[in-house]
Amino acid sequence: MSRPDPAVETVLRERRPDPACWDAVVDAVCSEESSYDAERVLIQAGTAVARHTDRIAADLRRQQGAFGTAVGHGVAVRALALAGTGDLRALPALHSLAEHGGLPYSRPEARVMTALPPAELAAVMRTKLRRDRDGYHGNTTALEVLALCGSAAALAVDDVALRLDTPYAYDAMRVLGRTGPPAAATADRLAAYATGRGQGAGGSYPRRAAWAHWKVTGDPALALDVCGAAVRSGTASHGLPCLADLGPLAAAHTTPVRYLMDSAGAWTRTYAAHAYWRITGDPEPAVPVLLAEVDPAWDGDPALPVREAARILGQIGAPAVSAASLLRRILAQEERLGRPWRGVRILADQAYVRTLTEALERIAPGTGAAAPAPAPVPAVRQREVLVRWSK
Repeated sequence: MSRPDPAVETVLRERRPDPACWDAVVDAVCSEESSYDAERVLIQAGTAVARHTDRIAADLRRQQGAFGTAVGHGVAVRALALAGTGDLRALPALHSLAEHGGLPYSRPEARVMTALPPAELAAVMRTKLRRDRDGYHGNTTALEVLALCGSAAALAVDDVALRLDTPYAYDAMRVLGRTGPPAAATADRLAAYATGRGQGAGGSYPRRAAWAHWKVTGDPALALDVCGAAVRSGTASHGLPCLADLGPLAAAHTTPVRYLMDSAGAWTRTYAAHAYWRITGDPEPAVPVLLAEVDPAWDGDPALPVREAARILGQIGAPAVSAASLLRRILAQEERLGRPWRGVRILADQAYVRTLTEALERIAPGTGAAAPAPAPVPAVRQREVLVRWSK
């Protein structure tokens, strides 16, 4: 395996790389000998390459013209890079990719598209669902993105509802719940899953279905019953987030939720602390539990609820001020999360940085919580860096 370009190595490793590094990545992708490594990091760049959108859009058109098709790997890379900056010029190519194949299989990479307006993005995902009825990746990534479109996913409700009788039902329920009342026509089917009568019901399906039923109908009774029973029985990990969402409506379940804050499982402790605070409004017992999960040495391992704990501390706000110094210290770190060649290392780190920044702004607003932006790089310095990389 050939050694990757130094610019690619730098943006993968450093949280605040020299802007000239991103310039070099764009140069590498838009050259005649574009590298796979450079393409993978460009997809993850987001607004770091916003100043290059005209060039990326032009190269997207070149890719489409060169191969006589609106789809293909090169087209997908450039369309996703544009989408990550929120540039609407990505939409025609994304529609073509959805129609003919080529949207990303990776959920983190698919989520870069959510920088685009939700209504336009939901239309792209509806096309994907209609064209890829049976494919695993096509369904999971489309449903992942639709769930992030909120009520804008209403235009795809019928297509999402078709997945309730498939292996993709769990993801479909999340989309329907986040769509809310526009998905009310699915209420009876969600109730069937919640009560164990749906195809493939069991495991965590009833809790997800009960939560979605509440969201689409506005009636919390089924969610309180199903998720409360799960918490009382000890199968809590999927019931606690629902009770947290219900807040004071779930007051009858305060005692078992409080007990689960001492669970042996890190995720259960975290979700229980969140639910307890949301139900009671009392942050005092919850903050130490959450703070204990915020490991400054975390490498992005999804088995640990570190980012989620930081997010919840931010929701608690000023009463979680004891967390502020630790969150600042983590945000100031120069190295990104994870191993150097973890596939979506940049995306994982960007998400964590957003979580930390937003949490600090809510805990201690206006105190300079956010990490400093990199200083502008003089043109002479950029030329020196680029010359060094070319050797």
